[in-house]
Amino acid sequence: MKQTEQLYDALTDVDEALVEEASAESAEPVRKTRSRRWRWAAAVAALLAVALLVGILLRPERNIDGFAAYALELPEYPKMATMPTDHNDNAAFDAWNASLLQQKSYLKEYHKEDLRAFLTALTPALFANGAGENRACSPLSLYLALGMLAETADGGTRAQLQSLLGVEDLEALRSRVHALWNANYCDDGHRNCLLATALWLNEGTEYREKVLKTLAESYYTASFRGQMGSEDYNKLLRDWLNEQTGGLLGEQTKDLAMTPETVLALASTVRFQAKWAYPFSSESVRSGIFHSPAGDCSADFLQRKGDSHYYWGQHFGAVCLDFDSGGCMWFLLPDEGFSPEDLLSEPETLDFLLTGYEWENQKFLTVNFAAPKFDVSSRLELSGTLKALGVTDVFDPASADFSPLCKNSDGIFVSNVEHDARVLIDEEGCSAAALTWTMLCGAAPAPDETVDFILDRPFVFAVTGEDGLPLFLGTVNTP
Repeated sequence: MKQTEQLYDALTDVDEALVEEASAESAEPVRKTRSRRWRWAAAVAALLAVALLVGILLRPERNIDGFAAYALELPEYPKMATMPTDHNDNAAFDAWNASLLQQKSYLKEYHKEDLRAFLTALTPALFANGAGENRACSPLSLYLALGMLAETADGGTRAQLQSLLGVEDLEALRSRVHALWNANYCDDGHRNCLLATALWLNEGTEYREKVLKTLAESYYTASFRGQMGSEDYNKLLRDWLNEQTGGLLGEQTKDLAMTPETVLALASTVRFQAKWAYPFSSESVRSGIFHSPAGDCSADFLQRKGDSHYYWGQHFGAVCLDFDSGGCMWFLLPDEGFSPEDLLSEPETLDFLLTGYEWENQKFLTVNFAAPKFDVSSRLELSGTLKALGVTDVFDPASADFSPLCKNSDGIFVSNVEHDARVLIDEEGCSAAALTWTMLCGAAPAPDETVDFILDRPFVFAVTGEDGLPLFLGTVNTP
């Protein structure tokens, strides 16, 4: 307990320093800065595509050097100081604070509004036809993976990808991806948001080294080369994915394999771990009934009563839970008669998620909060979604152009893009979550004093980063 108190004091000291730097104008910006306190994986490939989303987990050490025998290029990750456990070690705290500020400085190099068009097009497409299902995705990971794909393409193939990503040229894409990557990366042993990307190449194909170096520098991409279809190379791929995702997706990756026909594969992983700013006690967990579309089911609910901001829109109400070291989780409950999928198809929902704490319709009151503990998984095949969004050439052998990467790129195309997701929350923390309540929110004003926020029916969740960018989005129809 003493150590926990020391860590909390240490975090408070650093938090005050960050808040002071962020704003010294008024108490309200300070509150909002303090309130802003993410791991999953994705991959797209020519002839092979795999995407993975990971939730809360314990972080093992990353061992990229273990794959060096197959490596053509290895990225140099940012060096972050570990959060010290000795509250009296001022030098260690200064070093830790400096490394946090260095990563936070990248927030100034892009704005979440730059991704509005991408998010507006992607979100409803990902959740269409998903009524009654649990679904999850990470817009950031998809953006990084598609950015990598654009870097390796040319002509109309690249133009379609750049249009979806909202950039005019490769220089703008590289700058944005580099800033996004660093602004969301954290590896201080306390809050971990670890990003990794990799390109898997066939030893029988000639590749352009200049592109591999650009990927390493701007996208932090490791490039490996081996015999496609061999058990050793497939094992290396599975080992790498499990290494980056902490083994959380072992069931999803156990049968993953590249065939002898595979020319290249791209992977982008994000692994997130964070604790609630105010963890739930074991005594706060109560058994209850969740009203799923498939029928009522029992669930363990995390419960708390306290003062909090309550938000509402035309067809939803929302509450957020802060993480103890940056970012938060939003819970959005659709009004009666609206499904989570309906909610995610409405522009106002994305407007709210991008606005967050600044949303006009909000009120500070007492919230009786309850959300089910859950461990949800989903698998999405995104080829059709991307085609519907205008990215078609990459899937056509006659049109796909990967000449910047491959010296002989004739016939190389993307066969499929898959996105597997797993998201967990419990008493200690989460990587993505959702909430449900028992009242109609809509556009009506909030209650004067108290609101019951009981997530006992389908709801939407979102995990946002330091600047409010939605890092994870999902629906919980059955916990």
